[in-house]
Amino acid sequence: MFTLLAAASHDPLAPVKGFINSMTQPAYFLTLATVVFVLMFVLYKWWTRPAIAGTLFALFLLFYFGSISDPNFRAIVAKPDNVPITIMVLTVMFFIWVAFRRAALNDGRLAAGLPLLEEDKDDKVLVWPDLVYTELICLVAATAGLTLWAIISKAPLEQPANPGYAPNPAKAPWYFLGLQEMLVYFDPWMAGVVYPGLIILGLCAMPYIDTNPRGNGYYTLRERPFAIVTWLFGFLILWVVLIFFGTFLRGPNWNFFGPYEFWDLHKQEALNNVDVSNVFWNYLLHRARPTGESNPIPLLPHWLVREWLGFVLVGAYLVITPAVLRATVFKRMYENMGGIRFSIMIILLLLMALMPVKMVLRWLFNMKYFIYLPEFNASL
Repeated sequence: MFTLLAAASHDPLAPVKGFINSMTQPAYFLTLATVVFVLMFVLYKWWTRPAIAGTLFALFLLFYFGSISDPNFRAIVAKPDNVPITIMVLTVMFFIWVAFRRAALNDGRLAAGLPLLEEDKDDKVLVWPDLVYTELICLVAATAGLTLWAIISKAPLEQPANPGYAPNPAKAPWYFLGLQEMLVYFDPWMAGVVYPGLIILGLCAMPYIDTNPRGNGYYTLRERPFAIVTWLFGFLILWVVLIFFGTFLRGPNWNFFGPYEFWDLHKQEALNNVDVSNVFWNYLLHRARPTGESNPIPLLPHWLVREWLGFVLVGAYLVITPAVLRATVFKRMYENMGGIRFSIMIILLLLMALMPVKMVLRWLFNMKYFIYLPEFNASL
C-alpha cells in the first residue's frame, strides 16, 4: 500500500497505469478484444460513420503516443524492431474501417433497393499507362519512406552469433511472433508445423469450401456474416493479437508484463504444467500416472491407459461436436454445402477454435496438454 501511495505521489497517473497493466493480463485482454470484436460487427453502421470513427481514432492516437511519456512504454514502443508493429496496428485499424464503412453503405443501399456503390461508377483502368504509373509512384514513395525510416530509426545490430549467449527475451521477427506465442500452448510440432500448414491449407481450400458468389467485387457484411466473422476472428484475434502479445507484453523469461511495467529480469512466475492425465490420475484418483512398470491394464499400452481421457475428450470435440452443429446451428449450411465440404469446413473451424480454448485453459488453470505423448514426441 505504501509503495502504491509513493508511486502515485510521483506519478499522478500511476493508478490508471496500474489498472491498464492489470487489464492487459492475457485472460482479460483476450476477453476485452473479443468483446470489441463482437461490438465491431453489431454496431458497424454506427462506429463507421466518419465523425465517430475519426473521434475514436484520434482518442487512440492520443492515448497511444501520449503514453510514450512513460519510460517503460517508450522503451518498448520506440525500439526499432517494434516500429513495424505500430505501423501494423494503425494500418489494420484504417483498412478495417474502410472495409466496414463500405459494407455499411452497401448494406443500406441493398436494403433500400439502390444499386451498390461499386455499380454506380466505372473504375476500370488500363494496365498501361494507368496501372503501371500508379505502381511506379508507389514504388518511389515506398523506397523514399523506407530510406527515411532507415535514417531515423537505425537497425539494432547485435553482436556476432555466439552459441553461449541468448538474449532475454529471445524473440522471432515480428511477423513470426504469433507462431512463437503458439509454442506456449501447443507442442512444437503442432505450433511450428501442423497449425501453419492448416492455415495455408485452409486459405487454399476457402474458395472451394465457400462458393457463395455474394460479396464478390463489392463490400458487404449482411450477405456474408459467417464467412467474414470467421476470417476476421482468425486474422485479428488469433494473429494480430498474438503478435501484439509477443511484441509488447512478453518480456524477460517470456513472462507477461503490462505496457507500463518495468521488464524485470528477476520476475518469476511459478507455472506447474497440468495435463488432462494429471487431473484424472493425480487429482481424482490420487495415484501416479501409469508407466510401463505400473500399468493397471497390461493388455493395453501404458500411454493409452494414461491418456485415455484426453483421447476421449479430443475425439468428442472432433467427432461429436460436428454432428451436433450439423443438426442444430449449421443445419441449413450442411444442406447447402453437402457432407464433404461441410466436414472439411467444420474440422478446420474446430481446429482454429482449439487455439483460444487452449490459451484460456493455460492462463486460468495452467492446462498444457489434452494428450501428452512424450514417447512419440507428439502431444496435443
